Amino acid sequence: MDEKRRRRSNLPYNPELKARARELRHNMTLSEVLLWKKLKGRQVCGHDFDRQTPIDEYIVDFFCKDLCLAIEIDGQSHDFKEQEDQRRQSRIESYGVTFLRFWDAEVKEDLNGVLERIAGWIMEQGGVRV
Repeated sequence: MDEKRRRRSNLPYNPELKARARELRHNMTLSEVLLWKKLKGRQVCGHDFDRQTPIDEYIVDFFCKDLCLAIEIDGQSHDFKEQEDQRRQSRIESYGVTFLRFWDAEVKEDLNGVLERIAGWIMEQGGVRV
């Protein structure tokens, strides 16, 4: 098994976060709902995404295990938390996870552009599935 595949199958997480992740899935923001409608069911380059996934001591908005890709939507809850977000992202990236970040307004106002950027990243990685 190659190193990246081994890492993504063994990502640590705090089991206590499972209940919080479930709660977040039931209370998604509008931008999360909009993006989820387009990510679920292998609609983006044939890849499976999960929502509100625990990794280490954190929960990421969307995660594709096959690509080791986390997608985050930053809204008002992230205002003035740049350092905290950077620490969180660096910790998760230390496990080989790549982040794509989008602003809440960006998802609401240009969903197709967001999807194009996600698909573009996947294509750059050679990760398109049929």
